[in-house]
Amino acid sequence: MDRRSLIKNAGIAGVLAAGVAPAVHAQAAVRWRLASSFPKSLDTIFGSAEMLSKTVKALSGGKFEISVHPAGELMPAFGVVDALQGDTIEMAQSAAYYFTGKNPIFAFSCAVPFGLTARQNDSWKQYGNGRKLLDAFFAQYNFRTASAGNTGTQMGGWYRKEIKTVADLKGLKMRLGGGLFGEAMAKLGVVAQNMPGGEIYQALEKGTLDASEFVGPYDDAKLGFNKVAPFYYYPGWWEGGADLEFFINNKAYAKLSDENKAILDAATTVAARDMTAKYDAYNPIALKKLVAEKTQLKAFPKAVMDAGFKASMEVFEEHSGKSPEFKKIHDDMRAFQRDQILWNRFSEYPFNQYMSSVKI
Repeated sequence: MDRRSLIKNAGIAGVLAAGVAPAVHAQAAVRWRLASSFPKSLDTIFGSAEMLSKTVKALSGGKFEISVHPAGELMPAFGVVDALQGDTIEMAQSAAYYFTGKNPIFAFSCAVPFGLTARQNDSWKQYGNGRKLLDAFFAQYNFRTASAGNTGTQMGGWYRKEIKTVADLKGLKMRLGGGLFGEAMAKLGVVAQNMPGGEIYQALEKGTLDASEFVGPYDDAKLGFNKVAPFYYYPGWWEGGADLEFFINNKAYAKLSDENKAILDAATTVAARDMTAKYDAYNPIALKKLVAEKTQLKAFPKAVMDAGFKASMEVFEEHSGKSPEFKKIHDDMRAFQRDQILWNRFSEYPFNQYMSSVKI
């Protein structure tokens, strides 16, 4: 008699008496650790890791658990890739562009200047070549990826002084999260610095930074940047849709049962959707509050945007000339983006443009 028939005919008491149990109960308990690059105070980003843990535990009936650790608890915020390579942890949650010092290709997995929006990023990774190309690259670092959620288009950051011309950027000491946009901004004279989110406030307060970008109104307000820099610029042209990710140790993933792999895959999807929805819900409320508290909201001048675009294209060209793998991924992303822009001309762009012009 097969397992299904035995359970049906004997009932759970008979099954247990016979020493046979459903597959979920037969599996050994799995305990993983996840190290985040973010502090607990960010209930959007860090909250995505907590949602993942909660969902995995619920779906597995407690047989698969993932403990979640904020930046600095198990290791420094930027130590997670090395830990995955060394099999120290099973998972991490981070922004891939933090690690462009290892290889600039990392940036494509999160955001690049004048790159994809949140929906375009998701589509490129799931139904284009994005995830396949990037996970093949990440294999050398012993991990695979899954989205932890997307911030959407980010703000352009907090500044102590107004940015009226490109010349105003020269010599500006600015925290940039990492990635290729640091190189682009350097071409415009910005002195780019990379530091974890939890360290930015003090640097702005002490004057060791003149400006900083982070995410958007909700997260930025929680970290108090409006108290130490009055000018808030938009848009963050270097992050049209920043995809935060779960990095999953390849060896640990391979050891999971098919059922636990399915549970983990499902839980990452739940967590990613939750994070993106939070940002869409919370950012407009936070922005109105910031403006009410005298934050000076300003758009980047077109000349600054144009200079940023020119500098960014130079950066892409330089890296493509050095690395065929970089060029392959960049060319694939841009081809996908061109089709997305074409479609948006007839769909969301005219709709949103009209809706912005009428009173509802």
